Amino acid sequence: MKNQLRVLRATRNWSQADLAEALEVSRQAVNAIETGKHDPSLPLAFRISRLFDMPIQDIFDDSAE
Repeated sequence: MKNQLRVLRATRNWSQADLAEALEVSRQAVNAIETGKHDPSLPLAFRISRLFDMPIQDIFDDSAE
C-alpha cells in the first residue's frame, strides 16, 4: 500500500526512531510501513492519522497500482 508517511515524517524533521516513539512501535515497523512491506493495523493507522491530524485516506492509498 502506498503511503505518505515518509513525506509527513520529513516535514517534521523526525527520524524513523522519533516517529516510532510517538506511535509506540519499533523503528523497524515504521520502516516496513514506509517502504510498503507491511500495512499498518487499523488501530495503528488511526494513531498515525491522529498524530498528523489528517484523514487516513489522505495518508494511505489502497488503490491498485
